[in-house]
Amino acid sequence: MERNKRILVVDDEETLCEALQFNLEAEGYKVDTAHSAEEALTLDLTRYDLFLLDIMMGEISGIQLARIIKSNPATTKLPIIFCTAKDTEDDVVAGFDLGADDYIMKPYSLRTVSARIRAVLRRTTTVQPTATNQDSADTIAYYGLKIIPSKKICIVDGKEVNLPRKEFEILLKLLSNRGRIFTREELLKGIWSDNVVVLDRVVDVNITRIRQKIGCYGKNIITRSGYGYGFME
Repeated sequence: MERNKRILVVDDEETLCEALQFNLEAEGYKVDTAHSAEEALTLDLTRYDLFLLDIMMGEISGIQLARIIKSNPATTKLPIIFCTAKDTEDDVVAGFDLGADDYIMKPYSLRTVSARIRAVLRRTTTVQPTATNQDSADTIAYYGLKIIPSKKICIVDGKEVNLPRKEFEILLKLLSNRGRIFTREELLKGIWSDNVVVLDRVVDVNITRIRQKIGCYGKNIITRSGYGYGFME
């Protein structure tokens, strides 16, 4: 269950950190706080189940901290929620490009933050099917392009390719439904929460990155103008 998960709140507003810590701990979470990205980086980040990051901080921004978290294989799969007053489209897209799981605008209610955390933890801690000795039992493949959902692995012609969570989920959805066209709205609703900031460009950016990473199979992800995207054989 989501309770008893450990959360790291990183925000340079000490009062806000204290309020979040008090309320989230009252709900059963284990919460640590850091008042800068620099302070957060002195901690063992592998201990946490979720990061709640402000964007506008000192010399190291929340975006930069998220990039560091996602570049470390030990923490790359851990969910991130940005919590900030910075609300331009570019900032939202930059956050999602890094694999952020949600984005909350200030000012916000503590109930909203709590609801978003529960939603993200439910999505990111879903129990996967029991692994077997044969990956083929849990492999979705198209020639040399293979996805193993239970292990969150993508393989392209024998080489593992690192895909952030959202890119992995989009590719899994398209590859699992070859021949079907998904609208941007369907992809947003199926992969992001209903409460997340909805921007069509977020889907476009992720599709572009997926195409670049899966080599020759990128051409199989086609665009139907005015409709959306699909994986065609």
